[in-house]
Amino acid sequence: MKTELQPTVLLVEDDIVSAEWYKGRLENEPIKLDHVGTGAAALVYLQHAIPAVILLDLGLPDMTGIDILKHVKQHRLGCAVIVVTVEDSIEIVADVIRHGAFNYIKKPFPANLLIATLRNALNNPQLSYPTEIYQRSPPRKIMQYHKLIGACPLMQKVYQTIGNVAKDNVTVFITGETGTGKELCAEAIHQESQRKDKPFNAINCAAFPHDLLETVLFGYVKGAFTGADKEKPGVACVTDKGTLFLDEIGEMDLDLQSKLLRFLETSSFYKVGSHELKTVDIRFIAATNCDPYALVKAGKFREDLYYRLNTLNIWLPPLRERCEDVLLIAQPFLEKYVIEAHKNFKGFAPEAEKLLLTYGWPGNVRQLLNVIRSMVLLNQGEIITPDMVLEALEKQPPGPKDTTSPQSAEQAKKQSPLTSVDFTFSDGTIRPFDDLKKDLFTKAVEYRDGNVAQAAQELGIGHSTVYKHLRKWNVPTKLQKKRQKKSS
Repeated sequence: MKTELQPTVLLVEDDIVSAEWYKGRLENEPIKLDHVGTGAAALVYLQHAIPAVILLDLGLPDMTGIDILKHVKQHRLGCAVIVVTVEDSIEIVADVIRHGAFNYIKKPFPANLLIATLRNALNNPQLSYPTEIYQRSPPRKIMQYHKLIGACPLMQKVYQTIGNVAKDNVTVFITGETGTGKELCAEAIHQESQRKDKPFNAINCAAFPHDLLETVLFGYVKGAFTGADKEKPGVACVTDKGTLFLDEIGEMDLDLQSKLLRFLETSSFYKVGSHELKTVDIRFIAATNCDPYALVKAGKFREDLYYRLNTLNIWLPPLRERCEDVLLIAQPFLEKYVIEAHKNFKGFAPEAEKLLLTYGWPGNVRQLLNVIRSMVLLNQGEIITPDMVLEALEKQPPGPKDTTSPQSAEQAKKQSPLTSVDFTFSDGTIRPFDDLKKDLFTKAVEYRDGNVAQAAQELGIGHSTVYKHLRKWNVPTKLQKKRQKKSS
């Protein structure tokens, strides 16, 4: 039903037939769709009104769509731009993203992809246009969404995106560091979809040797190789009508990537050793903890497969960027592990909570759960103490480096903490070791933006050692400063 509050979408498309196709496919969406046929007309329109979203054809008769993108970015109009193009080269995609495009769609494309991308753009929290009536998700703060736990704004956006894309049969690419919950996100998409009563199966592509992964995925016939004494269906067969989740897809070798691409495009495959073509109906979700674009540039991932998978992207934030969720996750899992281990713990001491909140969690949610389980198994009592937390953290292996964070280039420009430590007094005498240690620890943590765990790891010392000294010197971490500022 049309209302006065519905968001405006500006369609910039010179082809009349294509414009009518857009209008027909979007007529049931709660939007006001305006149409112009040239770049000049679009610029005139933007002088008088600012839409929520612009559907922008890149190949306009009078100018390139990049000019419209530059105008939107330069004047900070606050609207999301979805670029529509027949091109899909890395250079074109990088160019439109660099100039501020929210997303792009390659022609030709199905209507459900257009609708899903548009809904995702209209739910973008960066929009200056009020689109509350469009959102499927309720405005209340969600504490848990299926098996995903978190109430911070970043997770609210994840839940909202899942709700927007789940009902459509588009491929979803989930990115995020190890331990952020990519498989749980894929399960949530499946449970929100029309396939929820059908199979959900996951394959960790990094868990199988390259020559075995194909048989796991597609199955094999009797006699296909030594030891194949009977026919066996692959995951693709048993997932028919359901959802297949391919985790760590960046680990798949290039030869199998080409077969997967054919599978994605045709829904058909051959069992290993067979000439009989099998056809199934599957919704694909893929994930990686690496930067997939970097893998493409390095020649380790097929460019055409990357674009086929990356129809819609969901990024899962690391735990260090959603610190308010740490205790929200910790408490129910403490209760779960207490029941399993027949222990008596009921909660965390205030100082123990502070340690959990200020730790950097390089292994993300998975590491947090491991630490909680370790504390429960190795200790007795009713309250988790700071010493229990420090002991459990000390035993943790070094966490994985962040391979998806966009801030690494900016971070590399910062001055090294070693070069910023003065080793002598003004008279040339050497400073005492304790003074140097305090200076080095403090500046190392500042260098890593308050991430004590990462600073300790790079210094080559235990996390608890740095924590103990910072507490002794009353040096607050970045997160502690934030909490102090909120409480004042």
